[in-house]
Amino acid sequence: MAAAFLFVLKGSGDLSCDLYIPFWNLDLEIPTAVYMVFAAFVIVGCVNAVNLTDGVDGLSSSVTIPVMVFFATTSYIYGRTTLALLPATVAGGLAGFLCYNFHPAKVFMGDTGSLFLGGMVCGMAFALDMPLILILVGIIYLCETLSVILQVTYFKLTHGKRIFKMTPIHHHFEMCGWKEEKIVFVFTAITLVMCVLAYLGVMNRY
Repeated sequence: MAAAFLFVLKGSGDLSCDLYIPFWNLDLEIPTAVYMVFAAFVIVGCVNAVNLTDGVDGLSSSVTIPVMVFFATTSYIYGRTTLALLPATVAGGLAGFLCYNFHPAKVFMGDTGSLFLGGMVCGMAFALDMPLILILVGIIYLCETLSVILQVTYFKLTHGKRIFKMTPIHHHFEMCGWKEEKIVFVFTAITLVMCVLAYLGVMNRY
């Protein structure tokens, strides 16, 4: 699926194999084959990272809304108004969904919803030729995934010891006594700050 998406973007002329570096406003030339492998790895990782985030009522929705707003705003500023409609629509849909998904949730997203959001997040990053921006706007997704990787690796190396009480990391905070609402608020606030920082890093691209 990741490879198919990339080839469609490449065939339509919407995918550049130059790697854009935010803040420095640089484009690094990368061989197409290398870029495709890198992109497929990022897409698979991003989709699964967003899926891991969907473990607390309203968390995945709340964190993804500012990410979609970032992509909508950036697309509009870049003059790609048609593309901006997609993340804007997703952000609006998530806002409505959040009314029923916030704790205590009446409706749940499930893997279908979270995997779709993961696809949207990385799809927008590649459509705008800025996959490295995922490090900033997707900082929560990244932390969730790294917490699992670190926990599993440390557990195997130490024969049963743990770094966190439970992973993904939002469960660690739950077991530390944080309410679900607090986890959602803090994680969303962090994402919002990082999205603003990301915007500052790409605003002078064009």
